[in-house]
Amino acid sequence: MTQTFTPDDVIRYVYEETTDEENTLIEDALISDQELLEFYLETLEIKMLMNKIERTPSKGVVANILEYSQNYKSSLPVA
Repeated sequence: MTQTFTPDDVIRYVYEETTDEENTLIEDALISDQELLEFYLETLEIKMLMNKIERTPSKGVVANILEYSQNYKSSLPVA
């Protein structure tokens, strides 16, 4: 019986959310299905590029947080 894998299965594989048995089956499918292999390689590239994204909050957001924290009064008694 031939197992058919979807792009969702490949994404799960890329993010290591598959079992050892699924890994073996998916790897076999990648060897025999050129379209699935291309999707896998594109997914790896996208994951790598996403990991390089650096996000920083705007200066306004940081200022709001600092202002809030300076004005925040804890309801806990000071020990």
